[in-house]
Amino acid sequence: MNEQDDAVYLDGQMLIAMPGIGDIRFERTLIYLCAHSAEGAMGIVVNKRAENIDFCELLARLEIIPDEERISLPDSVADLTVHVGGPVEKGRGFVLHTADYFASESTLPIDETIGLTATLDVLRAIASGDGPRHALLALGYAGWGAGQLDKEIGANGWLHCEADEELIFGQNLDKKYDLALAKIGIDMSMLSSEAGHA
Repeated sequence: MNEQDDAVYLDGQMLIAMPGIGDIRFERTLIYLCAHSAEGAMGIVVNKRAENIDFCELLARLEIIPDEERISLPDSVADLTVHVGGPVEKGRGFVLHTADYFASESTLPIDETIGLTATLDVLRAIASGDGPRHALLALGYAGWGAGQLDKEIGANGWLHCEADEELIFGQNLDKKYDLALAKIGIDMSMLSSEAGHA
């Protein structure tokens, strides 16, 4: 039996960065893992707000809506937050969304409840009120090469838990990290970035 036979892949799970991860870009980061295989992994950070841009401004910049129509968007659209999805391809947009939206040419179904779309069609649908029930727009993504994420997990850089709509789409970004830890029975005050001895 080779190593790949007993590999555990975490597609559709939340990755929780541990204090000792050693990369400031991922400090207190929660990532929804979209793909994980022997070839590598890809995920979207769900708890980091992009600075200096809001969703309506992004729609106007992409010419999805004329600038003068920004004030007529429904509150549910106007209130959407643009996230920093990760350090890779920061100029590229990705939309994590509930499975009630599906574009056969461009949506990657992650599981029965969540999909990922990286085309402007989903933004047009959201702006017109025909989009998914819940959506998270992210600029960039987190990516790992073959075996890299598995090594980081093995070195206690990441924990993981089941994903749910609150962790993915919840509006209180500051609470998501602690909610994910609580889901697996960990109190943040018990964690330390320093290794210690009992």
